[in-house]
Amino acid sequence: MTQQGVRWTAGQVLALAPDSASRKAGSKLGAAGPWSEAGSSDEGTVWGLCRGSGSKPYQTVIDLADATGPAYKCSCPSRKFPCKHALGLLLLWAGESGTDSSVPRGQAAPDWAEQWIKGRRQRAEEKRTTSGPSGSPAGDPEAARRRAERRAERITAGATELEQRLTDLLRGGLAAAEQAGYGLWEETAARMVDAQAPGLAARVRELGAIPSSGPGWPVRLLEECALLHLLDQGWLRRERLPEGLAATVRSRIGLTGSADGPPARDRWLVLAQYDTADSRLTTRRIWLHGAESGRTVLLLSYGAAGRAPELALPVGLALDAEVSAYPGAGQLRVALGEQFTPPSPVTLRPPGVSVAQAAARYGQALRDDPWLDSHPVTLARVIPTPDADSWQLADADSDLALPLTPAAQSRSGLWRLVALSGGAPVTVFGECGHRGFTPLTAWPEEAGEAVPLC
Repeated sequence: MTQQGVRWTAGQVLALAPDSASRKAGSKLGAAGPWSEAGSSDEGTVWGLCRGSGSKPYQTVIDLADATGPAYKCSCPSRKFPCKHALGLLLLWAGESGTDSSVPRGQAAPDWAEQWIKGRRQRAEEKRTTSGPSGSPAGDPEAARRRAERRAERITAGATELEQRLTDLLRGGLAAAEQAGYGLWEETAARMVDAQAPGLAARVRELGAIPSSGPGWPVRLLEECALLHLLDQGWLRRERLPEGLAATVRSRIGLTGSADGPPARDRWLVLAQYDTADSRLTTRRIWLHGAESGRTVLLLSYGAAGRAPELALPVGLALDAEVSAYPGAGQLRVALGEQFTPPSPVTLRPPGVSVAQAAARYGQALRDDPWLDSHPVTLARVIPTPDADSWQLADADSDLALPLTPAAQSRSGLWRLVALSGGAPVTVFGECGHRGFTPLTAWPEEAGEAVPLC
């Protein structure tokens, strides 16, 4: 955003909203009426005073140059980030241009905004200089080794117990799983939590939802039991595995290592961003594509239940930054490192592949990670087409098609995709897996902005 001639679109701003209510309220504040003394600096700061119900206007300031996306400060009592005032100010800023606008450029920030900006950037610098290479304070290596050994012993005991429970299930027949109900699986998952193996616990809970889930559930249950058995055996025999596959097993068990891969600098295009939530945690997944390397990588950010994760990078932005990979064969997760320029809007799009090539890429990814549910891919020249009671993406240049996942067919993004296509080919980025294809972002065949679908 230091490139003040390049502004965000309204869609990119509203993608930051924590919920639909904030999106609606922020849209109403995206006009000049309630704002005064607004301005923006060449360093990526936007500020303004918003008239509210009280006697004093709300002081709103936004740091657009933050490495993890925009940061916000507002004197209003809202606990949402960003609040409606920050969204409104960003919308006003995004829609304005020129020195005579309501948000003039190249201004000096008022004291109340400057103090906050300097304070948070100083704290960020102190945190960076006092942390180790992984971003966390260095500890006692010997104590860390002993803790790792104790946890490995507990996981081994849990995996051994889980193997016995799977053996008992198959010996008694899959029909017994339906009769036992969910309680059996929840108790087993709790045992895996006690063993400090959250990855095993999550997969056990998924098993519990399969019995009586519809036609063909015994086949699905047997498939998932086989994958869980494979993961168990991978852990119990991890010393015999190649290092890359062993790292993947550790990650799937729940032992996520540090992002110690060599930093890779590129111009990273934000392909998609979406959240998934449970009662305890909100997980944000952000897919990036390297303009020079051609790599597609994944950033993860977490927020406590009810709070949005801190990292926010709307679709259509690009950032010149370094990323470091997490260990594991075929693993795409990275950590965001040094950022050389703030995120800014671009018209780039990743090159697409055919439907046949997309399926082949997912198959190749399974070779490195047999527990992989899906793999990121960009499809070129596909047309959303109804097929009986479902939808698919048909290859415009062949007779092949990829079915959409059941979850994708129930989202409003499907109709945005259909409207964008209008029966013509489009480019679609998404996740391709054994359940089908989940579209996340689309572009028109000719030049045009990215359209988020999630």
